[in-house]
Amino acid sequence: MEHSTLSYLLVMSAVTLAIRILPLTLIRKQVQSPFLKSFLYYVPYVTLSVMTFPAMTEATQSPVSGYCALLAGLGLAWWGASLFKVAAACCAVVFLTEMVIC
Repeated sequence: MEHSTLSYLLVMSAVTLAIRILPLTLIRKQVQSPFLKSFLYYVPYVTLSVMTFPAMTEATQSPVSGYCALLAGLGLAWWGASLFKVAAACCAVVFLTEMVIC
């Protein structure tokens, strides 16, 4: 059974709008629960992590270079390096690791 692209777009837009509009209409008061506040605070960070970490190992020729860059980035971020320094170092680690492996 074939469906048209238009029906897929309509369903996708309805779901997207529902996700954005329902919280605004259903939650009118300020959230008082400390657990819910904490949960909502960390949602963007978790979402970014879930999208970024698997891509680090799959975007390189070898997963080893992705893991090396991940460890280097975590170490630099732990010691307070800026985002630019962490990103540049991760790129350099991937480049050097790929040169050694291949």
